[in-house]
Parts: sequence; C-alpha cells; structure tokens
Amino acid sequence: MSDDQKRILEKQLWAVANVLRGKMNADEYKNYILGFIFYKYLSEKLALYIDEKLLARDNFTFSDIKADTKQGKATLEEIKKACLGHLGFFLNPTDLFSYLVKKGNGEIKNPQNFILEDLKNILNAIEQTSMGTASEDDFKGLFDDVDLTSSKLGKSENKKNEVIVEVLTLLSAIDFKLEDSKSDLLGDAYEYLIGEFAAGAGKKGGEFYTPAQVSRLLAQVVTEDKKRVKSVYDPTCGSGSLLLRVGDYTQVVDYYGQELNQTTYNLARMNMILHGVHFDHFSIRQGDTLADDMHIDLQAQAIVANPPFSAKWKSDSDPLLAADERFSQYGRLAPKGAADYAFVTHMLYHLADNGVMAVVLPHGALFRSGAEGQIRKYIIEKQNYLDAVIGLPANLFYGTSIPATVLVFKKCREEDQDILFIDASKEFEKGKNQNRLTDENIAKIFSTYKDRKELEKYSHLATLEEIRENEFNLNIPRYVDTFEEEVPIDLNEVTVEIKKIDSDMKIITEKIRKFTKELGIEAPF
Repeated sequence: MSDDQKRILEKQLWAVANVLRGKMNADEYKNYILGFIFYKYLSEKLALYIDEKLLARDNFTFSDIKADTKQGKATLEEIKKACLGHLGFFLNPTDLFSYLVKKGNGEIKNPQNFILEDLKNILNAIEQTSMGTASEDDFKGLFDDVDLTSSKLGKSENKKNEVIVEVLTLLSAIDFKLEDSKSDLLGDAYEYLIGEFAAGAGKKGGEFYTPAQVSRLLAQVVTEDKKRVKSVYDPTCGSGSLLLRVGDYTQVVDYYGQELNQTTYNLARMNMILHGVHFDHFSIRQGDTLADDMHIDLQAQAIVANPPFSAKWKSDSDPLLAADERFSQYGRLAPKGAADYAFVTHMLYHLADNGVMAVVLPHGALFRSGAEGQIRKYIIEKQNYLDAVIGLPANLFYGTSIPATVLVFKKCREEDQDILFIDASKEFEKGKNQNRLTDENIAKIFSTYKDRKELEKYSHLATLEEIRENEFNLNIPRYVDTFEEEVPIDLNEVTVEIKKIDSDMKIITEKIRKFTKELGIEAPF
C-alpha cells in the first residue's frame, strides 16, 4: 500500500470513527467498527466467490437471484452448500452489506428505511449457518460484542438506526480491493485500526495488541532461515496480530492461539479470517491458558507471545497444577503474583524439538529470586534452552511505561553453547506518548541475533560459567558493559574560567551601583 493510499484509507476510517466518538470511548466503539468491517468483508468475499467461481458461466449474478421463486430457492440451496464448504458461512442476496446500505438510504422500495432489526438478524445468520459444520467454532459468537441495543448509540430506536446507517454508508465507500489477490488493503486497515484503538484504550490496549515493531522483531527471530513452518502458537494471542505477523516472514500452515478475554477472542478470529486464513488452518480458543490448556497435544515449530506482565494466577489454590507436566519438573511453581515463568514453561512444553520461541517479559523476570530463580536456573543449566536475552527500550508497550525484554528459547542448542545478550534499550525513536523501534533499530537487533555478533556496549556472548558466577541472574548490565566514561575535566581551565566570571561580575556590579545611585534607588546588593 502506497503512502497516498494509506493516508486516504486512514482518513476514511477516522471519518467512520468520528460518528461514534463522543458517544462512547475507543474501547467500546472499536467493537462496532471492527465488527461492521468484518461483516462488509464477509459479504463481499461471499459475493465475489459466488459470481466468479460458482456463477462464472451463467448470465446472472448472485444479487439477481430471487429467493421468493422456486428456481431461486433451488439455486440458493446449491450455492449455500458450496459456500459452507469453502467459506464456512452463507448469506442470502438481501443480507449482503451493499443491499442493507441501499435499504438504509432509501434506494430500495420499502415502506421504511429501518435496518436495525435486519442487521441483528443478519449478524445472527452468519453464526447460525455455520452451526453443525467444520467452521462452527470459528464463527460462533463472533458478533456478540456488537450491541445494537445500547443506549449509547441513541436514545430511541430511530436515532440508533440513523447512526448505524451513517456508519455503514461511510464504510461502503471504502474499496478494500478484494478482487486483487495481491492486495491486503483490508488486512492493513484492520491492523491500523486495532493499533489505533489500542493506543486510545490506555491500560486496556496492552491486553489485545503488541506494537507492530515489536511483533516484527519476534516474528523474524522465530522464522530465521525458515521458508515454511507447520505451526505457530501464541498462548495469550490477544487480537491475533502477533501470530499473523509470523506469516509475513514465512509460509505458515496452521495458526494456534488461546485468549482469556471474550471480546479479544472474537477479535482474533475475525483478524484471522480477514487476513485470508482459512477456517481449517487456525484454531483460536477461549479460556485461561494456564488453568485450562486447550491445545494440550500441540508441538509448535514457532511460538511467540506477549503475556500480561507479572499476572496473578492460581498456583496456590489448584493442587493439580503442581503435578501438571507443564510445571512439575521445575521443582517449584511460579509465584501466585507473577505468572511470567508459568507462561514460559507452558510454552516450552508446547515447543517442538526443532522449534524457536520468543516471549516478551518484564525485566524482573531476569533477576527475581525464589521460585523464579530456581525455574530460571533449571531452564539454563539443566535444559540448556535459553538462547538469547534482548533488552528493549522503555515505554514501547500500551498500558505500561516499564522496559521489557525478549527471551529467545531453542530446544536444539549445542551443549555449553553461549547465550547472547543484547542491550537495545538506548536505540529508539522517541514519541509523544510512546517510544518506537525504527526499521533500522529492528534490523540491528535481528542481525546481531542472527550472526551472534559481539558489539561494544551493545551485545555479548556469555558462557554458562559467566552466568553461574552471576548466580543465574540475567540482568543485562551484568553482561553488556554500557558504562560511558566521563569527559576529563581540566581543573586549571575551570579555575581560569571562574576567575574570569568573577572579574566580569565585579564590573557588572559596579555598573549597577552607578545606575541605581543616579536613579536615587537602593542597590539590590
């Protein structure tokens, strides 16, 4: 997408957002805008598939079919079967986004232009048609967060209808170019909106979105020299953006994720479908990853994650966790007030022998003692899984200003192989509200990681013996010396400068005394 296209698209999208801004906060109106964009996508994808694949040899289009005729009903039944197998859902011609917009604007003969009930029924129909098919889990409850009864849309049903018609009409003017197989304009738009909503949602933003520049770094690390990976997994997948980013750098066969928050879980499934991932090739599940692992047999070739920093979990209230294979071998459970290493060991359990895993954690995970120290020591000394520690700048993430670190793990490391430490905390672009990594910053981090280079005041290859000497404390300054020597001070020069200043002050003082005497006022000293 060119810069001009991007600017036009962003302008159009914010025109849509402006209709709802002021009525509710960003965390609320994102559900409507993203939900309606998804409905528009499904509608256009369906019509395009039917017209170009199923009816290509016929002299009529999908929108020409009359559902109230015998021939029309028979044709629609055949089309429905094909759509459910290929797309996983079905809509009638009068359920299409374009038809509903025309009806709302009075372009279709109808006693009234009220479409609120129609929209409710259509969103339900998308889910209902998938029931009992292979796509049921991927469409179930997708539009639950699009609350068309909310009083925030308007005080009366007619006012709500006016708002919805205005939003859908503005969206209808945006051409997502679905007919162009090489274009991902819709995916770009969705990613842009998710990022903007995350920025406007304050602390809640970090719950569903990892900044794009950080996700690019993680994706490059786990796909290094790989043209294809069978599976990629994110146990705290948020909106799914981090998972999808891996597909930008290699061919991914199957995507796996789990998300606790219901709204964000819906967002992740929409995001997968919008980016062209077929329902047979993703499995996103909703639930508490640590308490209820829903991909228990998965061995993923690539794992990426940005778990909630130092989250609370049920380590002290669920006796089954101590015997769980994901946690039992480490001798102790991660503390109940900091689940960071519970997520790490959970992911290691699901990492394939030839896999690579990159996880974002708070800096405390590098040096905290107690149970975390014991788990960290076991991973490094007994398992030899830790491959790299990358320190990131502060204030990169939504909802927290603290600096974070990326830990990289591999199960196929050589015995006594060095661990790479990178201090990238000082190289970034400062922003008004948040800092960001530039393309150059990311390229430097990744090339240093890939080539395992030692750069002065930036990176260091630490032996296991060094780490033992530091008692398995991974605090980066212990390994990467970033100390800057102060410029030597010439005391003689300083003395001369002070004497000159003192002499100048005496001259100025005398001038002030003279002026105050002439003015007949008391001198200030």
